[in-house]
Amino acid sequence: MAHSESGTASPTPRRPQLSQSARPATFNVATINEQGQSGTAAIAGEHPLTIYVDKREILTLMTLGAAPEALVIGYLRNQRLVESIDDVLAVQVDWEVNAVSVYTRNGLVDLDEKMAHRTKTTGCGSGTVFGDLMADIDTIHLPDTQYSPRLRQSTLYALSELVRKHETIYKQAGAVHGCALFSTTPELLYFVEDVGRHNAVDAIAGMMWLDGVDGSDKIFYTTGRLTSEMVIKAAQMDVPFLVSRSGLTQMGYEIAKKVGMTMIGRAVNKHFLLFNDPGRFVFDVVIAANDE
Repeated sequence: MAHSESGTASPTPRRPQLSQSARPATFNVATINEQGQSGTAAIAGEHPLTIYVDKREILTLMTLGAAPEALVIGYLRNQRLVESIDDVLAVQVDWEVNAVSVYTRNGLVDLDEKMAHRTKTTGCGSGTVFGDLMADIDTIHLPDTQYSPRLRQSTLYALSELVRKHETIYKQAGAVHGCALFSTTPELLYFVEDVGRHNAVDAIAGMMWLDGVDGSDKIFYTTGRLTSEMVIKAAQMDVPFLVSRSGLTQMGYEIAKKVGMTMIGRAVNKHFLLFNDPGRFVFDVVIAANDE
């Protein structure tokens, strides 16, 4: 499921030609409950989508199919295979053959070299990262100055409540991960669900490129755990704040410290753990001892 609202954006870049090929998010199937009664239930969709770039096969993603064009653009962005949205001429999805054709202006960046160095990841729905992750992360640092945006505790609580109230596929069918992008107001800019959390973050990355949205004053929220790949993708999007209702891994923590990212985990109701913060977080709420 994808959701977009107005937000701060840089000048809109040239948009590639895009198909409009979203699949239904859920399907109703017959069930029998614990009392032997017949009924129906919604289940999440899952579809293979093979990516071809300039007629060369790259890999196959398993996806909900809610925002396939943005997913593919974000995937190419986060895998560092294209340098700019201006390099993408067209993205055409054809579900009859479960494939997407991408046409670029100048071809992919160092594809053969990056495909020779693949890292198997923990990501569901993706699973492979091209290139040398740690070498690339050395070039990223999220600045923290007196003019940098701040994340207030009250804002964290407000965005958590916005996510809780949002209509989601998870509430209907389960089996999906959700990601969201917020301004520091907070305002919900994008909300995407997919069968893999990395698909959801890639789709948001694609939407940001298509809309010319700058990530340097944004908050990224995910329902999934904060692994090294999630941190790297958020850093590549220039997002300084990464929030999850789940936990994190050691490498995710170490990379967040390296790039200067504010990382918050276990964010449920009024509870959260601030794992790493260069000074961007502002405590502005008094929590009573019995406050849940």
